[in-house]
Amino acid sequence: MSREIVKPYLIQKGEDGRFRLTLRETRFNSQGFPLVTATPIEETFRSATAARTHARKHFGAEAGQFAAK
Repeated sequence: MSREIVKPYLIQKGEDGRFRLTLRETRFNSQGFPLVTATPIEETFRSATAARTHARKHFGAEAGQFAAK
């Protein structure tokens, strides 16, 4: 298992062509292994840029904190 911290914002493109944003929080257990909690946002977006803008406006996201899948 990787001990690398995952980026806190995941942007995924759905089968319908819409983009979805997932918030991820990484904590570490007593042995130092990462525990990742993923919380999907219900809203969908027309583009990845729109999802990034929403994350910046509502969650204070910064450049370099996004992952795409």
